[in-house]
Amino acid sequence: MSNIEIWLTPIEAGLRAHADAQQAVPMKAYMLGQFEFLGIRAGPRRAAVKHALQSLPKFAGTADELLALAHALWQLPEREFRYTAIDLLAKHHKRLDVKALPRILQLVQTDPWWDTVDGLAGVVGDIVLQAKSSQPDVQHHMDACLIHPHLWVRRVAMLHQLGWREQTDQVRLFRYALTLAPETDFFIRKAIGWALRDHARTQPDAVRAFLARHAEQLSGLTRREAGKHLG
Repeated sequence: MSNIEIWLTPIEAGLRAHADAQQAVPMKAYMLGQFEFLGIRAGPRRAAVKHALQSLPKFAGTADELLALAHALWQLPEREFRYTAIDLLAKHHKRLDVKALPRILQLVQTDPWWDTVDGLAGVVGDIVLQAKSSQPDVQHHMDACLIHPHLWVRRVAMLHQLGWREQTDQVRLFRYALTLAPETDFFIRKAIGWALRDHARTQPDAVRAFLARHAEQLSGLTRREAGKHLG
C-alpha cells in the first residue's frame, strides 16, 4: 500500500461512516444541486478525520505526497472529501512552495464553486506570503493568474492577500481591483469588494479614497462590499 493509500483509506472510511443522507439534501440544495454531499458539517467532518487518523503516525509526507493526497481526495465524488483536502493543504502549507501552485490551481479549476475555490485561495495566499521573504517578486505568479482565462483562477488572484494585513501589497491590490472591475460576473465583483474590505481593516483611509476615486469604474456590488465597515 502506498503512502497515499495509507492516509486516503481511513479518511474515506471515517467520513463515510458519518454520512447523513437526510442532512445531505439541504447541503446539496445550498450549492444549487451541483454537487453530491455525505451530509457532514465542518465540525463533525474535521473530528471524524482526526479520529480516523489517530492510529496512524503524524503525517510526515513530502510536498509531492501531500499534493497527491489532495488530488486523490478530489477524485471522490462527495464535496466533503474536497473540504478535507483543503484542510490538509492549509494545515501543512509550510511544506509547500511556489512549485506547488500549478497543481493547486488544477484543483481550483476542477468542479469549481466558491466553497472550494475560496479555501484554496487561502492556501495559495499562505504559500505566496511565506515565500515573499526570500522571493520578493513571488507575486508575479498571481499577476499571471489575474489574466488567466478561467474565472475562478482570477478570483484566487484577487483574494490571495486576504488576511495579510500590514504585509498587503496595496499597489498590487488596487491594480488587481481595477483590472477586474470591468468584469460583470458576480463572483469577481464580490471578490474585489471582499479584498478591499479586508484591506480596510488596516488601511481604511486608503480604501475609502480608492473607492471615491474610482466609484464610476467599480460596480455597486463591489463598492457596497468594500465599504461595509467604513461607515
